[in-house]
Amino acid sequence: QVQLVESGGGLVQAGGSLRLSCTIDGVVYSSNVMGWYREAPGKERELVAEIRGDDSVQYADHVKGRFTISRDNTKYSVYLQMNRLESDDTAVYTCNAARTLIPPYNYWGQGTRVTVSS
Repeated sequence: QVQLVESGGGLVQAGGSLRLSCTIDGVVYSSNVMGWYREAPGKERELVAEIRGDDSVQYADHVKGRFTISRDNTKYSVYLQMNRLESDDTAVYTCNAARTLIPPYNYWGQGTRVTVSS
């Protein structure tokens, strides 16, 4: 059974930092796309950052320069370093691991809550 195990959420003051981690367990073939999404109260889920197998990255405009996504292929893990956190970053952050090659898959974590106090 495939599981995405997330950690690193919590409560932090505005201006602080958090590092989210996500490890995919139970797959045989590595993901070529891993990312973090977030859902804030009253808002739709949005892509925060994504990293592909060629190490290309994509960020939402409002986190550019503050958040950094990275991956460790040997550990089937993806990380999100979040700096200079703002109250608008408060959300449930969910990890996604997808494989667009054969065999394809698309898995989601259960989410980790990040609360930024102002």
